[in-house]
Amino acid sequence: MAKVIAIANQKGGVGKTTTAINLAASLAVLEYKTLLIDADPQANSTTGNGFDLKNIQVSLYDCIVNEMPVSQAMLETETPNLYLLPSHLDLVGAEIELINHPNREHILRHALEKEGREFDFIIIDCSPSLGLITVNALTAANSVVIPVQCEYFALEGLGKLLNTIKIVQTRINTELQIEGILMTMYDGRLRLSNQVVEEIKNHFEELVFNTIIHRNTKLGEAPSFGKPALMYDTESTGAINYLNLAKEILQKNNLTKIKNEDKIFEADEHGTNN
Repeated sequence: MAKVIAIANQKGGVGKTTTAINLAASLAVLEYKTLLIDADPQANSTTGNGFDLKNIQVSLYDCIVNEMPVSQAMLETETPNLYLLPSHLDLVGAEIELINHPNREHILRHALEKEGREFDFIIIDCSPSLGLITVNALTAANSVVIPVQCEYFALEGLGKLLNTIKIVQTRINTELQIEGILMTMYDGRLRLSNQVVEEIKNHFEELVFNTIIHRNTKLGEAPSFGKPALMYDTESTGAINYLNLAKEILQKNNLTKIKNEDKIFEADEHGTNN
């Protein structure tokens, strides 16, 4: 069965979609068949992979509201081994339509049961909220990656998210684990960035990934070209950071036999200009 990872944080602007797109692409490039699910009505993971929303006929909405098989809605991306279950603005109304649905927290999990045998990884890009769709993602997931930006309000709202995860673990999905806290938008030239990293590591210790995502112009440019950073500029710091994250997740789950000297790619120290 596929390893299902939700990318979640109800705080906006922390790099959830960037992480979802680029982690999924990195796993795919490393030859793991990967499905990226866009569970955000803003549909940025969909457009970030080069799809025009005007041409999206069916989406995640149809899978969870109309019980359409996931295989009928997913699309093949330009990245080898990477498939997308797109989102659409219709997803905004899904929570209201599902409010009286029995087992409403388990709809996405049931939808993915068949597809789980077809993929190595399923990555879910959650919306910046703790609503029913996000709860569905956490219920369907084996683990959750929490992106946290290296800025002053880094810990803001994190407690609320961790509480939601604890509730899901207790009442709905006892197997859900925290895959790790991912530090994003890091600028090594700034004292604040280093202070935030130190504070997060002191708070959460081994839950924090060793990989840190640098603030990087290529990561910001790539979505406008409808490509993950790896497909836009393979040698950019952003692309290398996310390849390292994919490697770290593979190692953490004992899914690879990478030699110690090959565990990370070297990247520019600051990562701001390439």
